Amino acid sequence: MPETQCFAYDRQDEMLVCSCNFITDGEIVDVINELLNEDCWQLIVPAKVYHAMQKRGRCCGCFPNVVDIIIRTTEQYHAGRHSTDDEIFDFMTRLKQFHEENRRADLERRHKSHRAA
Repeated sequence: MPETQCFAYDRQDEMLVCSCNFITDGEIVDVINELLNEDCWQLIVPAKVYHAMQKRGRCCGCFPNVVDIIIRTTEQYHAGRHSTDDEIFDFMTRLKQFHEENRRADLERRHKSHRAA
């Protein structure tokens, strides 16, 4: 196991996060750490985590908790990682930019009621 991996808690304290897919917070943290080991500056969202686990969000009620786990795990990962100041990236700015880009894409889509013919 690489030294850059950080875990947020002891395995005995695992809690069920997604009751639709029976996913624990420990499984989510493991996937997030694997994704961060591939590219430590990538933007990780719940859909990416679920895709990596070969699962799909069903009711998506767990996504706010998954976002909290993503943020906590990413912060701990980077806190334990040795990097220069040039490599440090503001995660929340990148998340906000991602949200704005997706919002614009949603607004630009045409609805059936707006068709001319």
